Amino acid sequence: MAKDVEVTERGSFSGKDYHDPPPAPLIDAEELTKWSFYRALIAEFIATLLFLYITVLTVIGYKHQSDIKADGDVCGGVGILGIAWAFGGMIFILVYCTAGISGGHINPAVTFGLFLARKVSLIRAILYIVAQCLGAISGVGLVKAFQKSYYNKYGGGANSLADGYSKGTGLGAEIIGTFVLVYTVFSATDPKRNARDSHVPVLAPLPIGFAVFMVHLATIPVTGTGINPARSLGAAVIYNKDKPWDDHWIFWVGPFIGAAIAAFYHQFILRAGAVKALGSFRSNPHV
Repeated sequence: MAKDVEVTERGSFSGKDYHDPPPAPLIDAEELTKWSFYRALIAEFIATLLFLYITVLTVIGYKHQSDIKADGDVCGGVGILGIAWAFGGMIFILVYCTAGISGGHINPAVTFGLFLARKVSLIRAILYIVAQCLGAISGVGLVKAFQKSYYNKYGGGANSLADGYSKGTGLGAEIIGTFVLVYTVFSATDPKRNARDSHVPVLAPLPIGFAVFMVHLATIPVTGTGINPARSLGAAVIYNKDKPWDDHWIFWVGPFIGAAIAAFYHQFILRAGAVKALGSFRSNPHV
């Protein structure tokens, strides 16, 4: 059997100096018998709860502080920059805290992309998404419980398409924004990068958090920035007004398409998964 080799920058061949984990099985019922699996579900639930609690509070606090009718200052509060930092910073913190337990997904789109890349099983993907959505609903529910008057007055942190933008524009913003995030997740956790750039330590949560930050800067004026279906669902369920529900499909379809494109691009273009698969068929004497 031919040994896996990688081409170095000088064109010579060397032995493969990294190891890809084996593909996750599509259905892995054995996971349901392990405490580590349920511990991971709890970690995803709590992380998404904390994520929504802090970020939605930040959004509502900014709107209150900048509300002229409530004696606020139009330039008061943290502004869009501060909101973007809140979302990106919380992702950095929570991914760092939960990566060793659940992988630190905290986002159904990330889970979906990793499932398509065979990084997680179907059972784990479905239950992660359920835990994330329940955590998001609970987190926004806490915000409403603590600040009900401000919550209802300032929109509940719910995602909706801004006036003046078409649904196609909003969908495109969500697709591209989620692509940036999920592509960053794949790149930051790539075992090949860790082996090749071992002299440059990569703290994966940092670039992932920065990706969330940058996408928020670009798309808050368009959709309020979803790129996380659980985040959009949690706010829509608790706020429960027509406008967020009318646009809600954008915040599922867009992120899932963006995640799928990112998974395909990283696994089959950058990592040459399709070429390697074709090469394995050609090198098989029985084909």
